[in-house]
Amino acid sequence: MREEIIAAVKAAGVVGAGGAGFPTHVKINANAEIVIVNGAECEPLLRADQHLMASESEKLIIGLKAVMLATGAGKGYISLKLKYEDAVRNLQDTLKQMDAQGIELFFIPDMYPAGDEHVLVHEVTGRIVPEGGIPLHVGVVVSNVQTLINIAQALEGQPVTDKYVTVTGEVGKPSTVKVPIGMLIDEILLLAGGTTVREYTVIDGGPMMGKLIQKDATIRKTTGGIIVLPQDHSLVVEKGLTWPVISNRAKSVCCNCRACTDVCPRNLLGHRLEPHRIMQAIGRGQINESEVLSKAFLCSECGACDTYGCSMGLSPRRVNAELKRQFAGAGIRNPHNEKPESSRINREFRRIPTKRLLYRLGLDKYEHKAPLNLEPVLTKNVKILLSQHIGAPAKPVVELGSMVNKGDLIAEIPEGSLGANLHASISGQVYNVEGWIGIQQGVNI
Repeated sequence: MREEIIAAVKAAGVVGAGGAGFPTHVKINANAEIVIVNGAECEPLLRADQHLMASESEKLIIGLKAVMLATGAGKGYISLKLKYEDAVRNLQDTLKQMDAQGIELFFIPDMYPAGDEHVLVHEVTGRIVPEGGIPLHVGVVVSNVQTLINIAQALEGQPVTDKYVTVTGEVGKPSTVKVPIGMLIDEILLLAGGTTVREYTVIDGGPMMGKLIQKDATIRKTTGGIIVLPQDHSLVVEKGLTWPVISNRAKSVCCNCRACTDVCPRNLLGHRLEPHRIMQAIGRGQINESEVLSKAFLCSECGACDTYGCSMGLSPRRVNAELKRQFAGAGIRNPHNEKPESSRINREFRRIPTKRLLYRLGLDKYEHKAPLNLEPVLTKNVKILLSQHIGAPAKPVVELGSMVNKGDLIAEIPEGSLGANLHASISGQVYNVEGWIGIQQGVNI
């Protein structure tokens, strides 16, 4: 049974839908004691997972059971917030109807970043993932809501072709929609009533960890939200700062007040990450302090340090991200792997309330419900990236000019590589296979 589940998940191209896109067939090919459903959706403004926990509760539980079977886990937790009332009610009813043994709901605080895997594991189990480690190191597998629903569908032979996405911010009708992978962002904005400001910027993901994207970008398997903000919004300005600006600010402004370290979720778990010490070393030009600077590897880039901690507009997160990039380029790996015996004694008093974070970000006016729209979304053109997951880009198995149907395999995992299959998200003719696969209805090559 385990082999069948893993094979079905691999064939369907399932990847982590809420993070970096790690291939799920690899993740569940392991032994674990506990499986946790990550239903935290802790990024402000995003709504897809909470809507799906309410509307697709049966599929979610089927997917969870499948992962428990594959990993041999005896316990499953669906972690979510009490404020997701519809999801709580429907999941409780479905668990009773399905007589789901070994599965229960676990209510987590309404805080940021509750969805961070390390934080979530500690909240649910009390265990602490080692520095630079993964939940599996403490016997736990964590999986996103949409990932588990995709697993349930994979068991029925249905590949991943669509993504649930919240579209919000400066749009006419904030909503959560199911759209074909590869659909153009511009088209999706029209589905949400169009933009309400002339000069705007689009964020792919949540306001904290999301990235600024071009307006001609497309939906990927990992896209969680599309947020439209005015170009002059403080969040947009901060995300658009260049590395030289970030670096110069760190060198000239940081006063080492340690506010960034005090709110760092990984530090509060007991990890030795101290952002203020890294900023201090950068400011003093102490580039040879490898023991200090290499702790940047422990940063999850959640942004608590700069958005909620620093009052000077600095970004330890961006400093850590740049250090990790430079280390990777030099072939340097993370040397830190200690396992804390306990979390910081003041951890529960340092939690970041989601509502307060929303105001701190200047996003309270966009706190829309973004209801789930179940009407089918149609498009005549998709651009499916060959690299939208961790690992090697998928290798096209279709030729220019060939006709495909929705669900057909169009690119596969390169032999001997980590990766994920890709499938046609619409029916039509292939018009590009270099770097991405373009499919369009009614086109002649």
